[in-house]
Amino acid sequence: MTPTDPASPVAHRRGEADVTVLGTDGEPLANTEVVIEQTRHEFAFGCIGFDLIDHANGTADERHLAADWLGLFNLAVLPFYWGMFEPERGRPDTARLQQAARWFGERGVRVKGHPLVWHTVKAGWLDQLPTDEVERLVRERVRREVHNFAGLIDEWDAINEVVIMPDFVNEPDGVPNSVSRLARELGRVEMVRLAVDEARASDPGVRLLLNDFDLSVDYERLIEQVLEAGVRLDGVGVQTHMHQGFRGAQLLELADRFGRFGLPVHFTETTILSGNLMPADIVDLNDYVVDAWPSTPEGEARQARELEQHYRMLVGHPNVASITYWGITDRGAWLGAPVGLVRADGRRKPGYDALKKLIKGEWWVAPTAVRTDDAGRVRVAGFAGDYAITARDARAELTLTTGSSPARVALTPAEAAR
Repeated sequence: MTPTDPASPVAHRRGEADVTVLGTDGEPLANTEVVIEQTRHEFAFGCIGFDLIDHANGTADERHLAADWLGLFNLAVLPFYWGMFEPERGRPDTARLQQAARWFGERGVRVKGHPLVWHTVKAGWLDQLPTDEVERLVRERVRREVHNFAGLIDEWDAINEVVIMPDFVNEPDGVPNSVSRLARELGRVEMVRLAVDEARASDPGVRLLLNDFDLSVDYERLIEQVLEAGVRLDGVGVQTHMHQGFRGAQLLELADRFGRFGLPVHFTETTILSGNLMPADIVDLNDYVVDAWPSTPEGEARQARELEQHYRMLVGHPNVASITYWGITDRGAWLGAPVGLVRADGRRKPGYDALKKLIKGEWWVAPTAVRTDDAGRVRVAGFAGDYAITARDARAELTLTTGSSPARVALTPAEAAR
């Protein structure tokens, strides 16, 4: 297998190991042909799984979309917007999302929840309550979701868009926003502490992110203050919805800036358009409303080029732990924008193929037949992640880490492995 090239821009993602393969009898499997194949990336290539929730629950047939989704991604984000998850108090959508999380997990996909606390799309019934009651219910909500999804979801956006959270005074109906009201009373840092502490109380091993679209110094200052206050985060979430154009080199600058805290940087919400761009003078993306926003041949070619640039740059940056694309399909996409990798009618765009050539091509080890040496050793090299080694009707699993290391694996008969 091809050894790691130290000059490669993704060398830090790769590993190699001299693996001693033990047969089913426990002895080294010498001078035997084995097949090595990659089964999962360590790097999180994510996408929202919203479109497959009904399919996972057997209430819709999305098998073609599911196949396209699973052909690229290894991290699914499921929606926990409180106002949609529990529009009627006491009737959360727990069972349906648990089944969706199980469906992804059974297919080797990690699942992330988004978000536990947010002032937008929050439960409307919360607004009429006094602030102390709101705080109690927010705390209970965080504990409940993390507890109910323990073992199914191992990562959450603990709190979303805290930089502007205290400033949302009123909803359009004039009723004060209860979560923003609580954020003003507690302050941003204590609001983050609330979300993180309650989540860890339910699952001490859960991974928790702070997530925001405001990538100014205000966000940097908030992260500093949160960490100085002793609140433990597991990563920094950076949103990059590029409805107004590709950000190019700014992406690397963001990875540098937000990586200085010593935490993994997660590009949590990525969108790249395959149609006309939103005018540059729009400040709040939600304010741009059009009757139709089609994908175009020119836009699709541009999207494919920019997707490849985006992923090459960020996978090549050592601070970045994940990239999550915000929608595989144009059908029902946020703001109606043509951001998907497949069109509304299910046909793949060039951008899908461009990503697949990277994730499951250039950065992937396809089934490869090699022969062990006299000591039963074989070299495994590739992107860090999970691999399978098979010989005849037996199989072993290997987790390849970055760098170079020895390893031993024992083959198990295929029937026992199942």
